[in-house]
Amino acid sequence: MKVYGSVVDGETRCTHYHSRKDIIAIKFKCCNRYYPCYRCHEEDANHEIEQWAKEEFGNKAILCGHCQTELTITEYMQSSRCPNCNHLFNEGCAAHYPLYFQVGE
Repeated sequence: MKVYGSVVDGETRCTHYHSRKDIIAIKFKCCNRYYPCYRCHEEDANHEIEQWAKEEFGNKAILCGHCQTELTITEYMQSSRCPNCNHLFNEGCAAHYPLYFQVGE
């Protein structure tokens, strides 16, 4: 799976987020491309980020960089680790959900 942006390793870490737990890439709805983070998208794409609507949370839009498994948005948001390889996800990523996903009411 191709991941765009300033990726620094084979597990989708980027120059902006590169801790041991920073192993996911997000498929951006606006361009159907995987990026490690919103900052990578901002630097690479020439358009605004479009949020995934709640009705679309069943779409596979999260890539585990450790095992390359694609997860639905719901699977990702409801777990702290990859259901396939059990690698921990960065819990701090939840602070950025409103950038990517329609949350709240």
